[in-house]
Amino acid sequence: MDTSDPTPVLSIRLDDLSDPRIAAFLEEHLADMRRTSPPESVHALDLDRLRRPEIRFWTVWHHGDDGVALVGTGAIKQLDATHAELKSMRTGAASRGQGIARRLLAHIVEQARQLGYQRLSLETGTHAFFEPAQALYRRHGFVDCAPFGDYREDPNSRFMTLALA
Repeated sequence: MDTSDPTPVLSIRLDDLSDPRIAAFLEEHLADMRRTSPPESVHALDLDRLRRPEIRFWTVWHHGDDGVALVGTGAIKQLDATHAELKSMRTGAASRGQGIARRLLAHIVEQARQLGYQRLSLETGTHAFFEPAQALYRRHGFVDCAPFGDYREDPNSRFMTLALA
């Protein structure tokens, strides 16, 4: 009888983006966004813009017999004292469907609450590629909303928000 626990051992940490594996992981994220959306509709942040002081960035690491691997990222960008934007949510292709994004999103939402934000909003794409992400956000209480911050109406963008209060 197999008594091993198939649940991956994960750790989520606030990160300074210095690990070179993060740069490669985020480049895959940007490449996916460029493949699925026209250039004017790609709002993903590059490494330099993720290092700005108004952004908090988390990484998810899988600890296994073969070492430690980066499997997810997510960030929040402060828009004002009460409103933050969810950015750079990504699970590596080989790790999707394992609950990593769900755990990371719950962690980030809780962190946003602890930081005193009253609202967490996001922009995601409208193409089929983004449907799993949209479903995840809806399961966590996000609802469609109007463009926020510097965004404008865009047929390639869906805007969603979650009241945290």
